[in-house]
Amino acid sequence: MSDVINLRRERKRRKSVEDAKDAETNRRLFGRTKGQKMADSLEKKRLKTLLDGKKIFSLKDDGS
Repeated sequence: MSDVINLRRERKRRKSVEDAKDAETNRRLFGRTKGQKMADSLEKKRLKTLLDGKKIFSLKDDGS
């Protein structure tokens, strides 16, 4: 025989587990220091310029 559970408590427990997952996700996305955000921004800019520098343009795309 299975145990009897209180549905209200189980619903609250599941909600708290889900909220904890959401909180962890938000901490990863938004819980960074200004220095970390700036470092990420600079790294993205560096990679973008590096990629843009390696693009190959054909003469057909110039519009001449």
